[in-house]
Amino acid sequence: MPELIAPTIVLRESWLAARAEWPPGAVLNGHGLRDTDDVATAEGFAAWVERLHKQSDESMPLPLGQVHATHWWIVEGDTYLGAIALRHRLTEHLLRVGGHIGYGLRPSARGRGLASWALAEVLPRARERGLDRVLLTCADSNLASARTIERNGGVLEDIRETEIGLTRRYWIDLRASAD
Repeated sequence: MPELIAPTIVLRESWLAARAEWPPGAVLNGHGLRDTDDVATAEGFAAWVERLHKQSDESMPLPLGQVHATHWWIVEGDTYLGAIALRHRLTEHLLRVGGHIGYGLRPSARGRGLASWALAEVLPRARERGLDRVLLTCADSNLASARTIERNGGVLEDIRETEIGLTRRYWIDLRASAD
């Protein structure tokens, strides 16, 4: 059975194996990984995991343009399968192209319904944070992600050209699912 856990250094080897499945330069949505993160070393990986934990602490100031977010890893036992993140608020950039929730699965874990499951697990947590609705976006060509969002109540607002290409923008009303 899959579960959502806080990022942990214990799964470093499994995470690195998952990362090796993505093509070079792939964007790892929902991972909170930056170009400056050195996850190849144990120290760098630990620093990245610590930064992810601190990002959820709203008492901690963040650099300009960043928002607080809670990160979870999707795992089965000691196997890392993917990540999902809930951003606590939106910037203008996130309103255009990022949304409140981002997720990504290692290629070998796709097609099993894990993204739909993880999103369904995070929506009540977003409601608990006081969000009435959440925005999710995906590339117009990413039909698997669009289906994941739609299965969880996403209503397409529009498809628009953005700085990252043609982007689908969906809203999920959390008030309706609270009943």
